[in-house]
Amino acid sequence: MSLAAFGLAPIYVEWLLWGFAVTLLLSASACVAATLGGVLLCAARISPLAVLHVPARIYLGVFRNTPLLVQIFFWYFAGSAIFPTPLLDWFNNPHTVVLGFGGQTWLSFRLPSFEFWAGFTALTFYTTAFIAEEFRAGLRAVPAGQREGGLSLGLSPALVFFLVVVPQAARHAFAPLLGQYMNAVKNSSLTMAIGVAELSYASRQVETETFQTFEAFGIATVLYILAVAVIEGTGELVQRRREKKYGRGALS
Repeated sequence: MSLAAFGLAPIYVEWLLWGFAVTLLLSASACVAATLGGVLLCAARISPLAVLHVPARIYLGVFRNTPLLVQIFFWYFAGSAIFPTPLLDWFNNPHTVVLGFGGQTWLSFRLPSFEFWAGFTALTFYTTAFIAEEFRAGLRAVPAGQREGGLSLGLSPALVFFLVVVPQAARHAFAPLLGQYMNAVKNSSLTMAIGVAELSYASRQVETETFQTFEAFGIATVLYILAVAVIEGTGELVQRRREKKYGRGALS
């Protein structure tokens, strides 16, 4: 069934698809950054050094226990207050990057707006806190003998952590991590509050223009379900392949 079957004019379906593309870009980039940040934050959280684990615990307490919408507004208005006016003007004006050679254009794309970067920052910092805790739970499931084995091979504690412990912890944390990625897709809808033109924002714009509330938000619902289903389906596929290769329980 095509999206046009919902009864919207093609131009409005195009608005929704562009909004969906922004949602995917925002959530995917935030997930990548939050995963990297989560590993580092987890390492700081379990460090015996107070200079590392104390700030990490404060970070977790702040970002896990405050609403994401509040954080989005904070980064949006804090950035507006902190950044110099010329930089804000540059962010708020459209800029197109053209890649090509010999007078031919290979790729052309518009740089994200300030609202997008504020939403990305908020979503990344928020998701990082939860991913760090998922990794920490995964670390607890790694047998102590794995660390001892790495040290006995002459690896430094840092290399043992990143090369031996983290890959195994990621296996144990695989399913919870997928849950956080799904949450990131859904949480990205809150960035509409600062004007990010993602799927929820586009749905609201279409509803305002056409008064076709059911059709606009119906398509948005289908697209959100599709995105989450792809993440969940990919996770199940990876799990089945690992179970086939290593035996049942390979990800547990």
